[in-house]
Amino acid sequence: MSFAREAHRLLERLSEDAFAALRPEETVSLSLSGEDQTYVRFNGGKVRQATSVTQLRLGLDFRAQERQVKFMTDLSGRVEEDRHVIQVHLARARSEAAALPPDPFAAPLESHSQSEEWHEAAPPDPAEVIEQVTVATAGTDFAGLFAAGPQIRAVRNSTGQNHWFATSGFFLDYSLFTVNSAGENKAVKGLLSGTGWRATELALAIEAERHRLDQLRRPSRTLAPGEYRAYLAPAAVARIVELLSWGALSYGAWKKGGSALRRWIEGEVPLSERFSLRENFALGLGPRFNSLGELAPLQLPIAERGAPKNLLTGARSAREYGVVSNGAESGLWSEEQLRSPEILPGDLPERDALKRLDSGLYIGNLHYLNWSDLKSARVTGMTRYACFLIERGQIVAPIQDLRFDDSLYRIFGTELEALSEETRLFPTTETYEQRSLGGSRVPGILLTRFRLTL
Repeated sequence: MSFAREAHRLLERLSEDAFAALRPEETVSLSLSGEDQTYVRFNGGKVRQATSVTQLRLGLDFRAQERQVKFMTDLSGRVEEDRHVIQVHLARARSEAAALPPDPFAAPLESHSQSEEWHEAAPPDPAEVIEQVTVATAGTDFAGLFAAGPQIRAVRNSTGQNHWFATSGFFLDYSLFTVNSAGENKAVKGLLSGTGWRATELALAIEAERHRLDQLRRPSRTLAPGEYRAYLAPAAVARIVELLSWGALSYGAWKKGGSALRRWIEGEVPLSERFSLRENFALGLGPRFNSLGELAPLQLPIAERGAPKNLLTGARSAREYGVVSNGAESGLWSEEQLRSPEILPGDLPERDALKRLDSGLYIGNLHYLNWSDLKSARVTGMTRYACFLIERGQIVAPIQDLRFDDSLYRIFGTELEALSEETRLFPTTETYEQRSLGGSRVPGILLTRFRLTL
């Protein structure tokens, strides 16, 4: 039996026992996350670390008389042992809840229907992947992380709710490094992902990156701070979209004054009619249900042609502010956040992006992003990887990395000239504690002006 099928059966048995042990006026929710992954880390074109991780983590959310206690624990996969662990945590939760004050904004556990999604696929053979990566990247300074295998998420509660999500896929997140004629370190970055590994896709991607490395070996240009016409490749746009999850679109953060897009939400500052953003769970990057088991809409418009349509609202915000939840989930560091965002494409063919840019900057990627001024939605960060000076639609030279500081009201508003026809999928590659789910699909964007400050 597969890892996912065994985990499904284990959760069924454990939840039945846990629910049967409850007293009147008590409810409990069990959430399960797990993975059976192969991880291979490359450095200098060689395998530096290869390992496998199989783990199941159970979250227990106990409620009694408006009190709430949560625990997280690892499961062994052995029924009797795990059953005992849950009973110990239930007894502890019951004891601690009796000493706590009521939480008026804790949403009660309810039955939000049932669902099951299975996206099973055989993971690629790690030995074949290593061999093919070694051949394709021969003669380069290649570094990267390969991960593959099944992942699961599930929520069950004692009121009858039952949601299950299982998927299986891989990603290869990599960089190729070189040193230019001035002795400067330069790099290009790539990402392959999907459910079926294909050596031909790897070979084509690495060949394209080799061409970019040749361009990066030219002497770099140092640019003065100022405003430049710029094309941001999809990978750079994806980094900006990640920042939107830091409270910018959260209903709770907006009500508390913590949303960077407050002025747009309240109609003071418009965004471009070219800009449309939605949550799109049809991308298959993660489950629609949140940790309470609420089902988000398959697609939820956030911005349509520049106008605000919905904010991300979870059960707690709904209860606190008297609005309707749309199944949003809060993260470790912020209130309701995007889980599967998609910026709708425009009409600029990617092959024509440099010609349309004419003279300016091609920005391949960004990093170290953070808010520099929340009230004006200003974002700061650094250019990264393949970034070039463009003249008459042609690459002239790579540029020295620069700090940018610009406002979302300009990036997705006044300065947004065009979006590419093509969009790219960027699954999350984070592996803190376990491999994450989620990601984004975004186009490249052409900006009339982009502010570089240092």
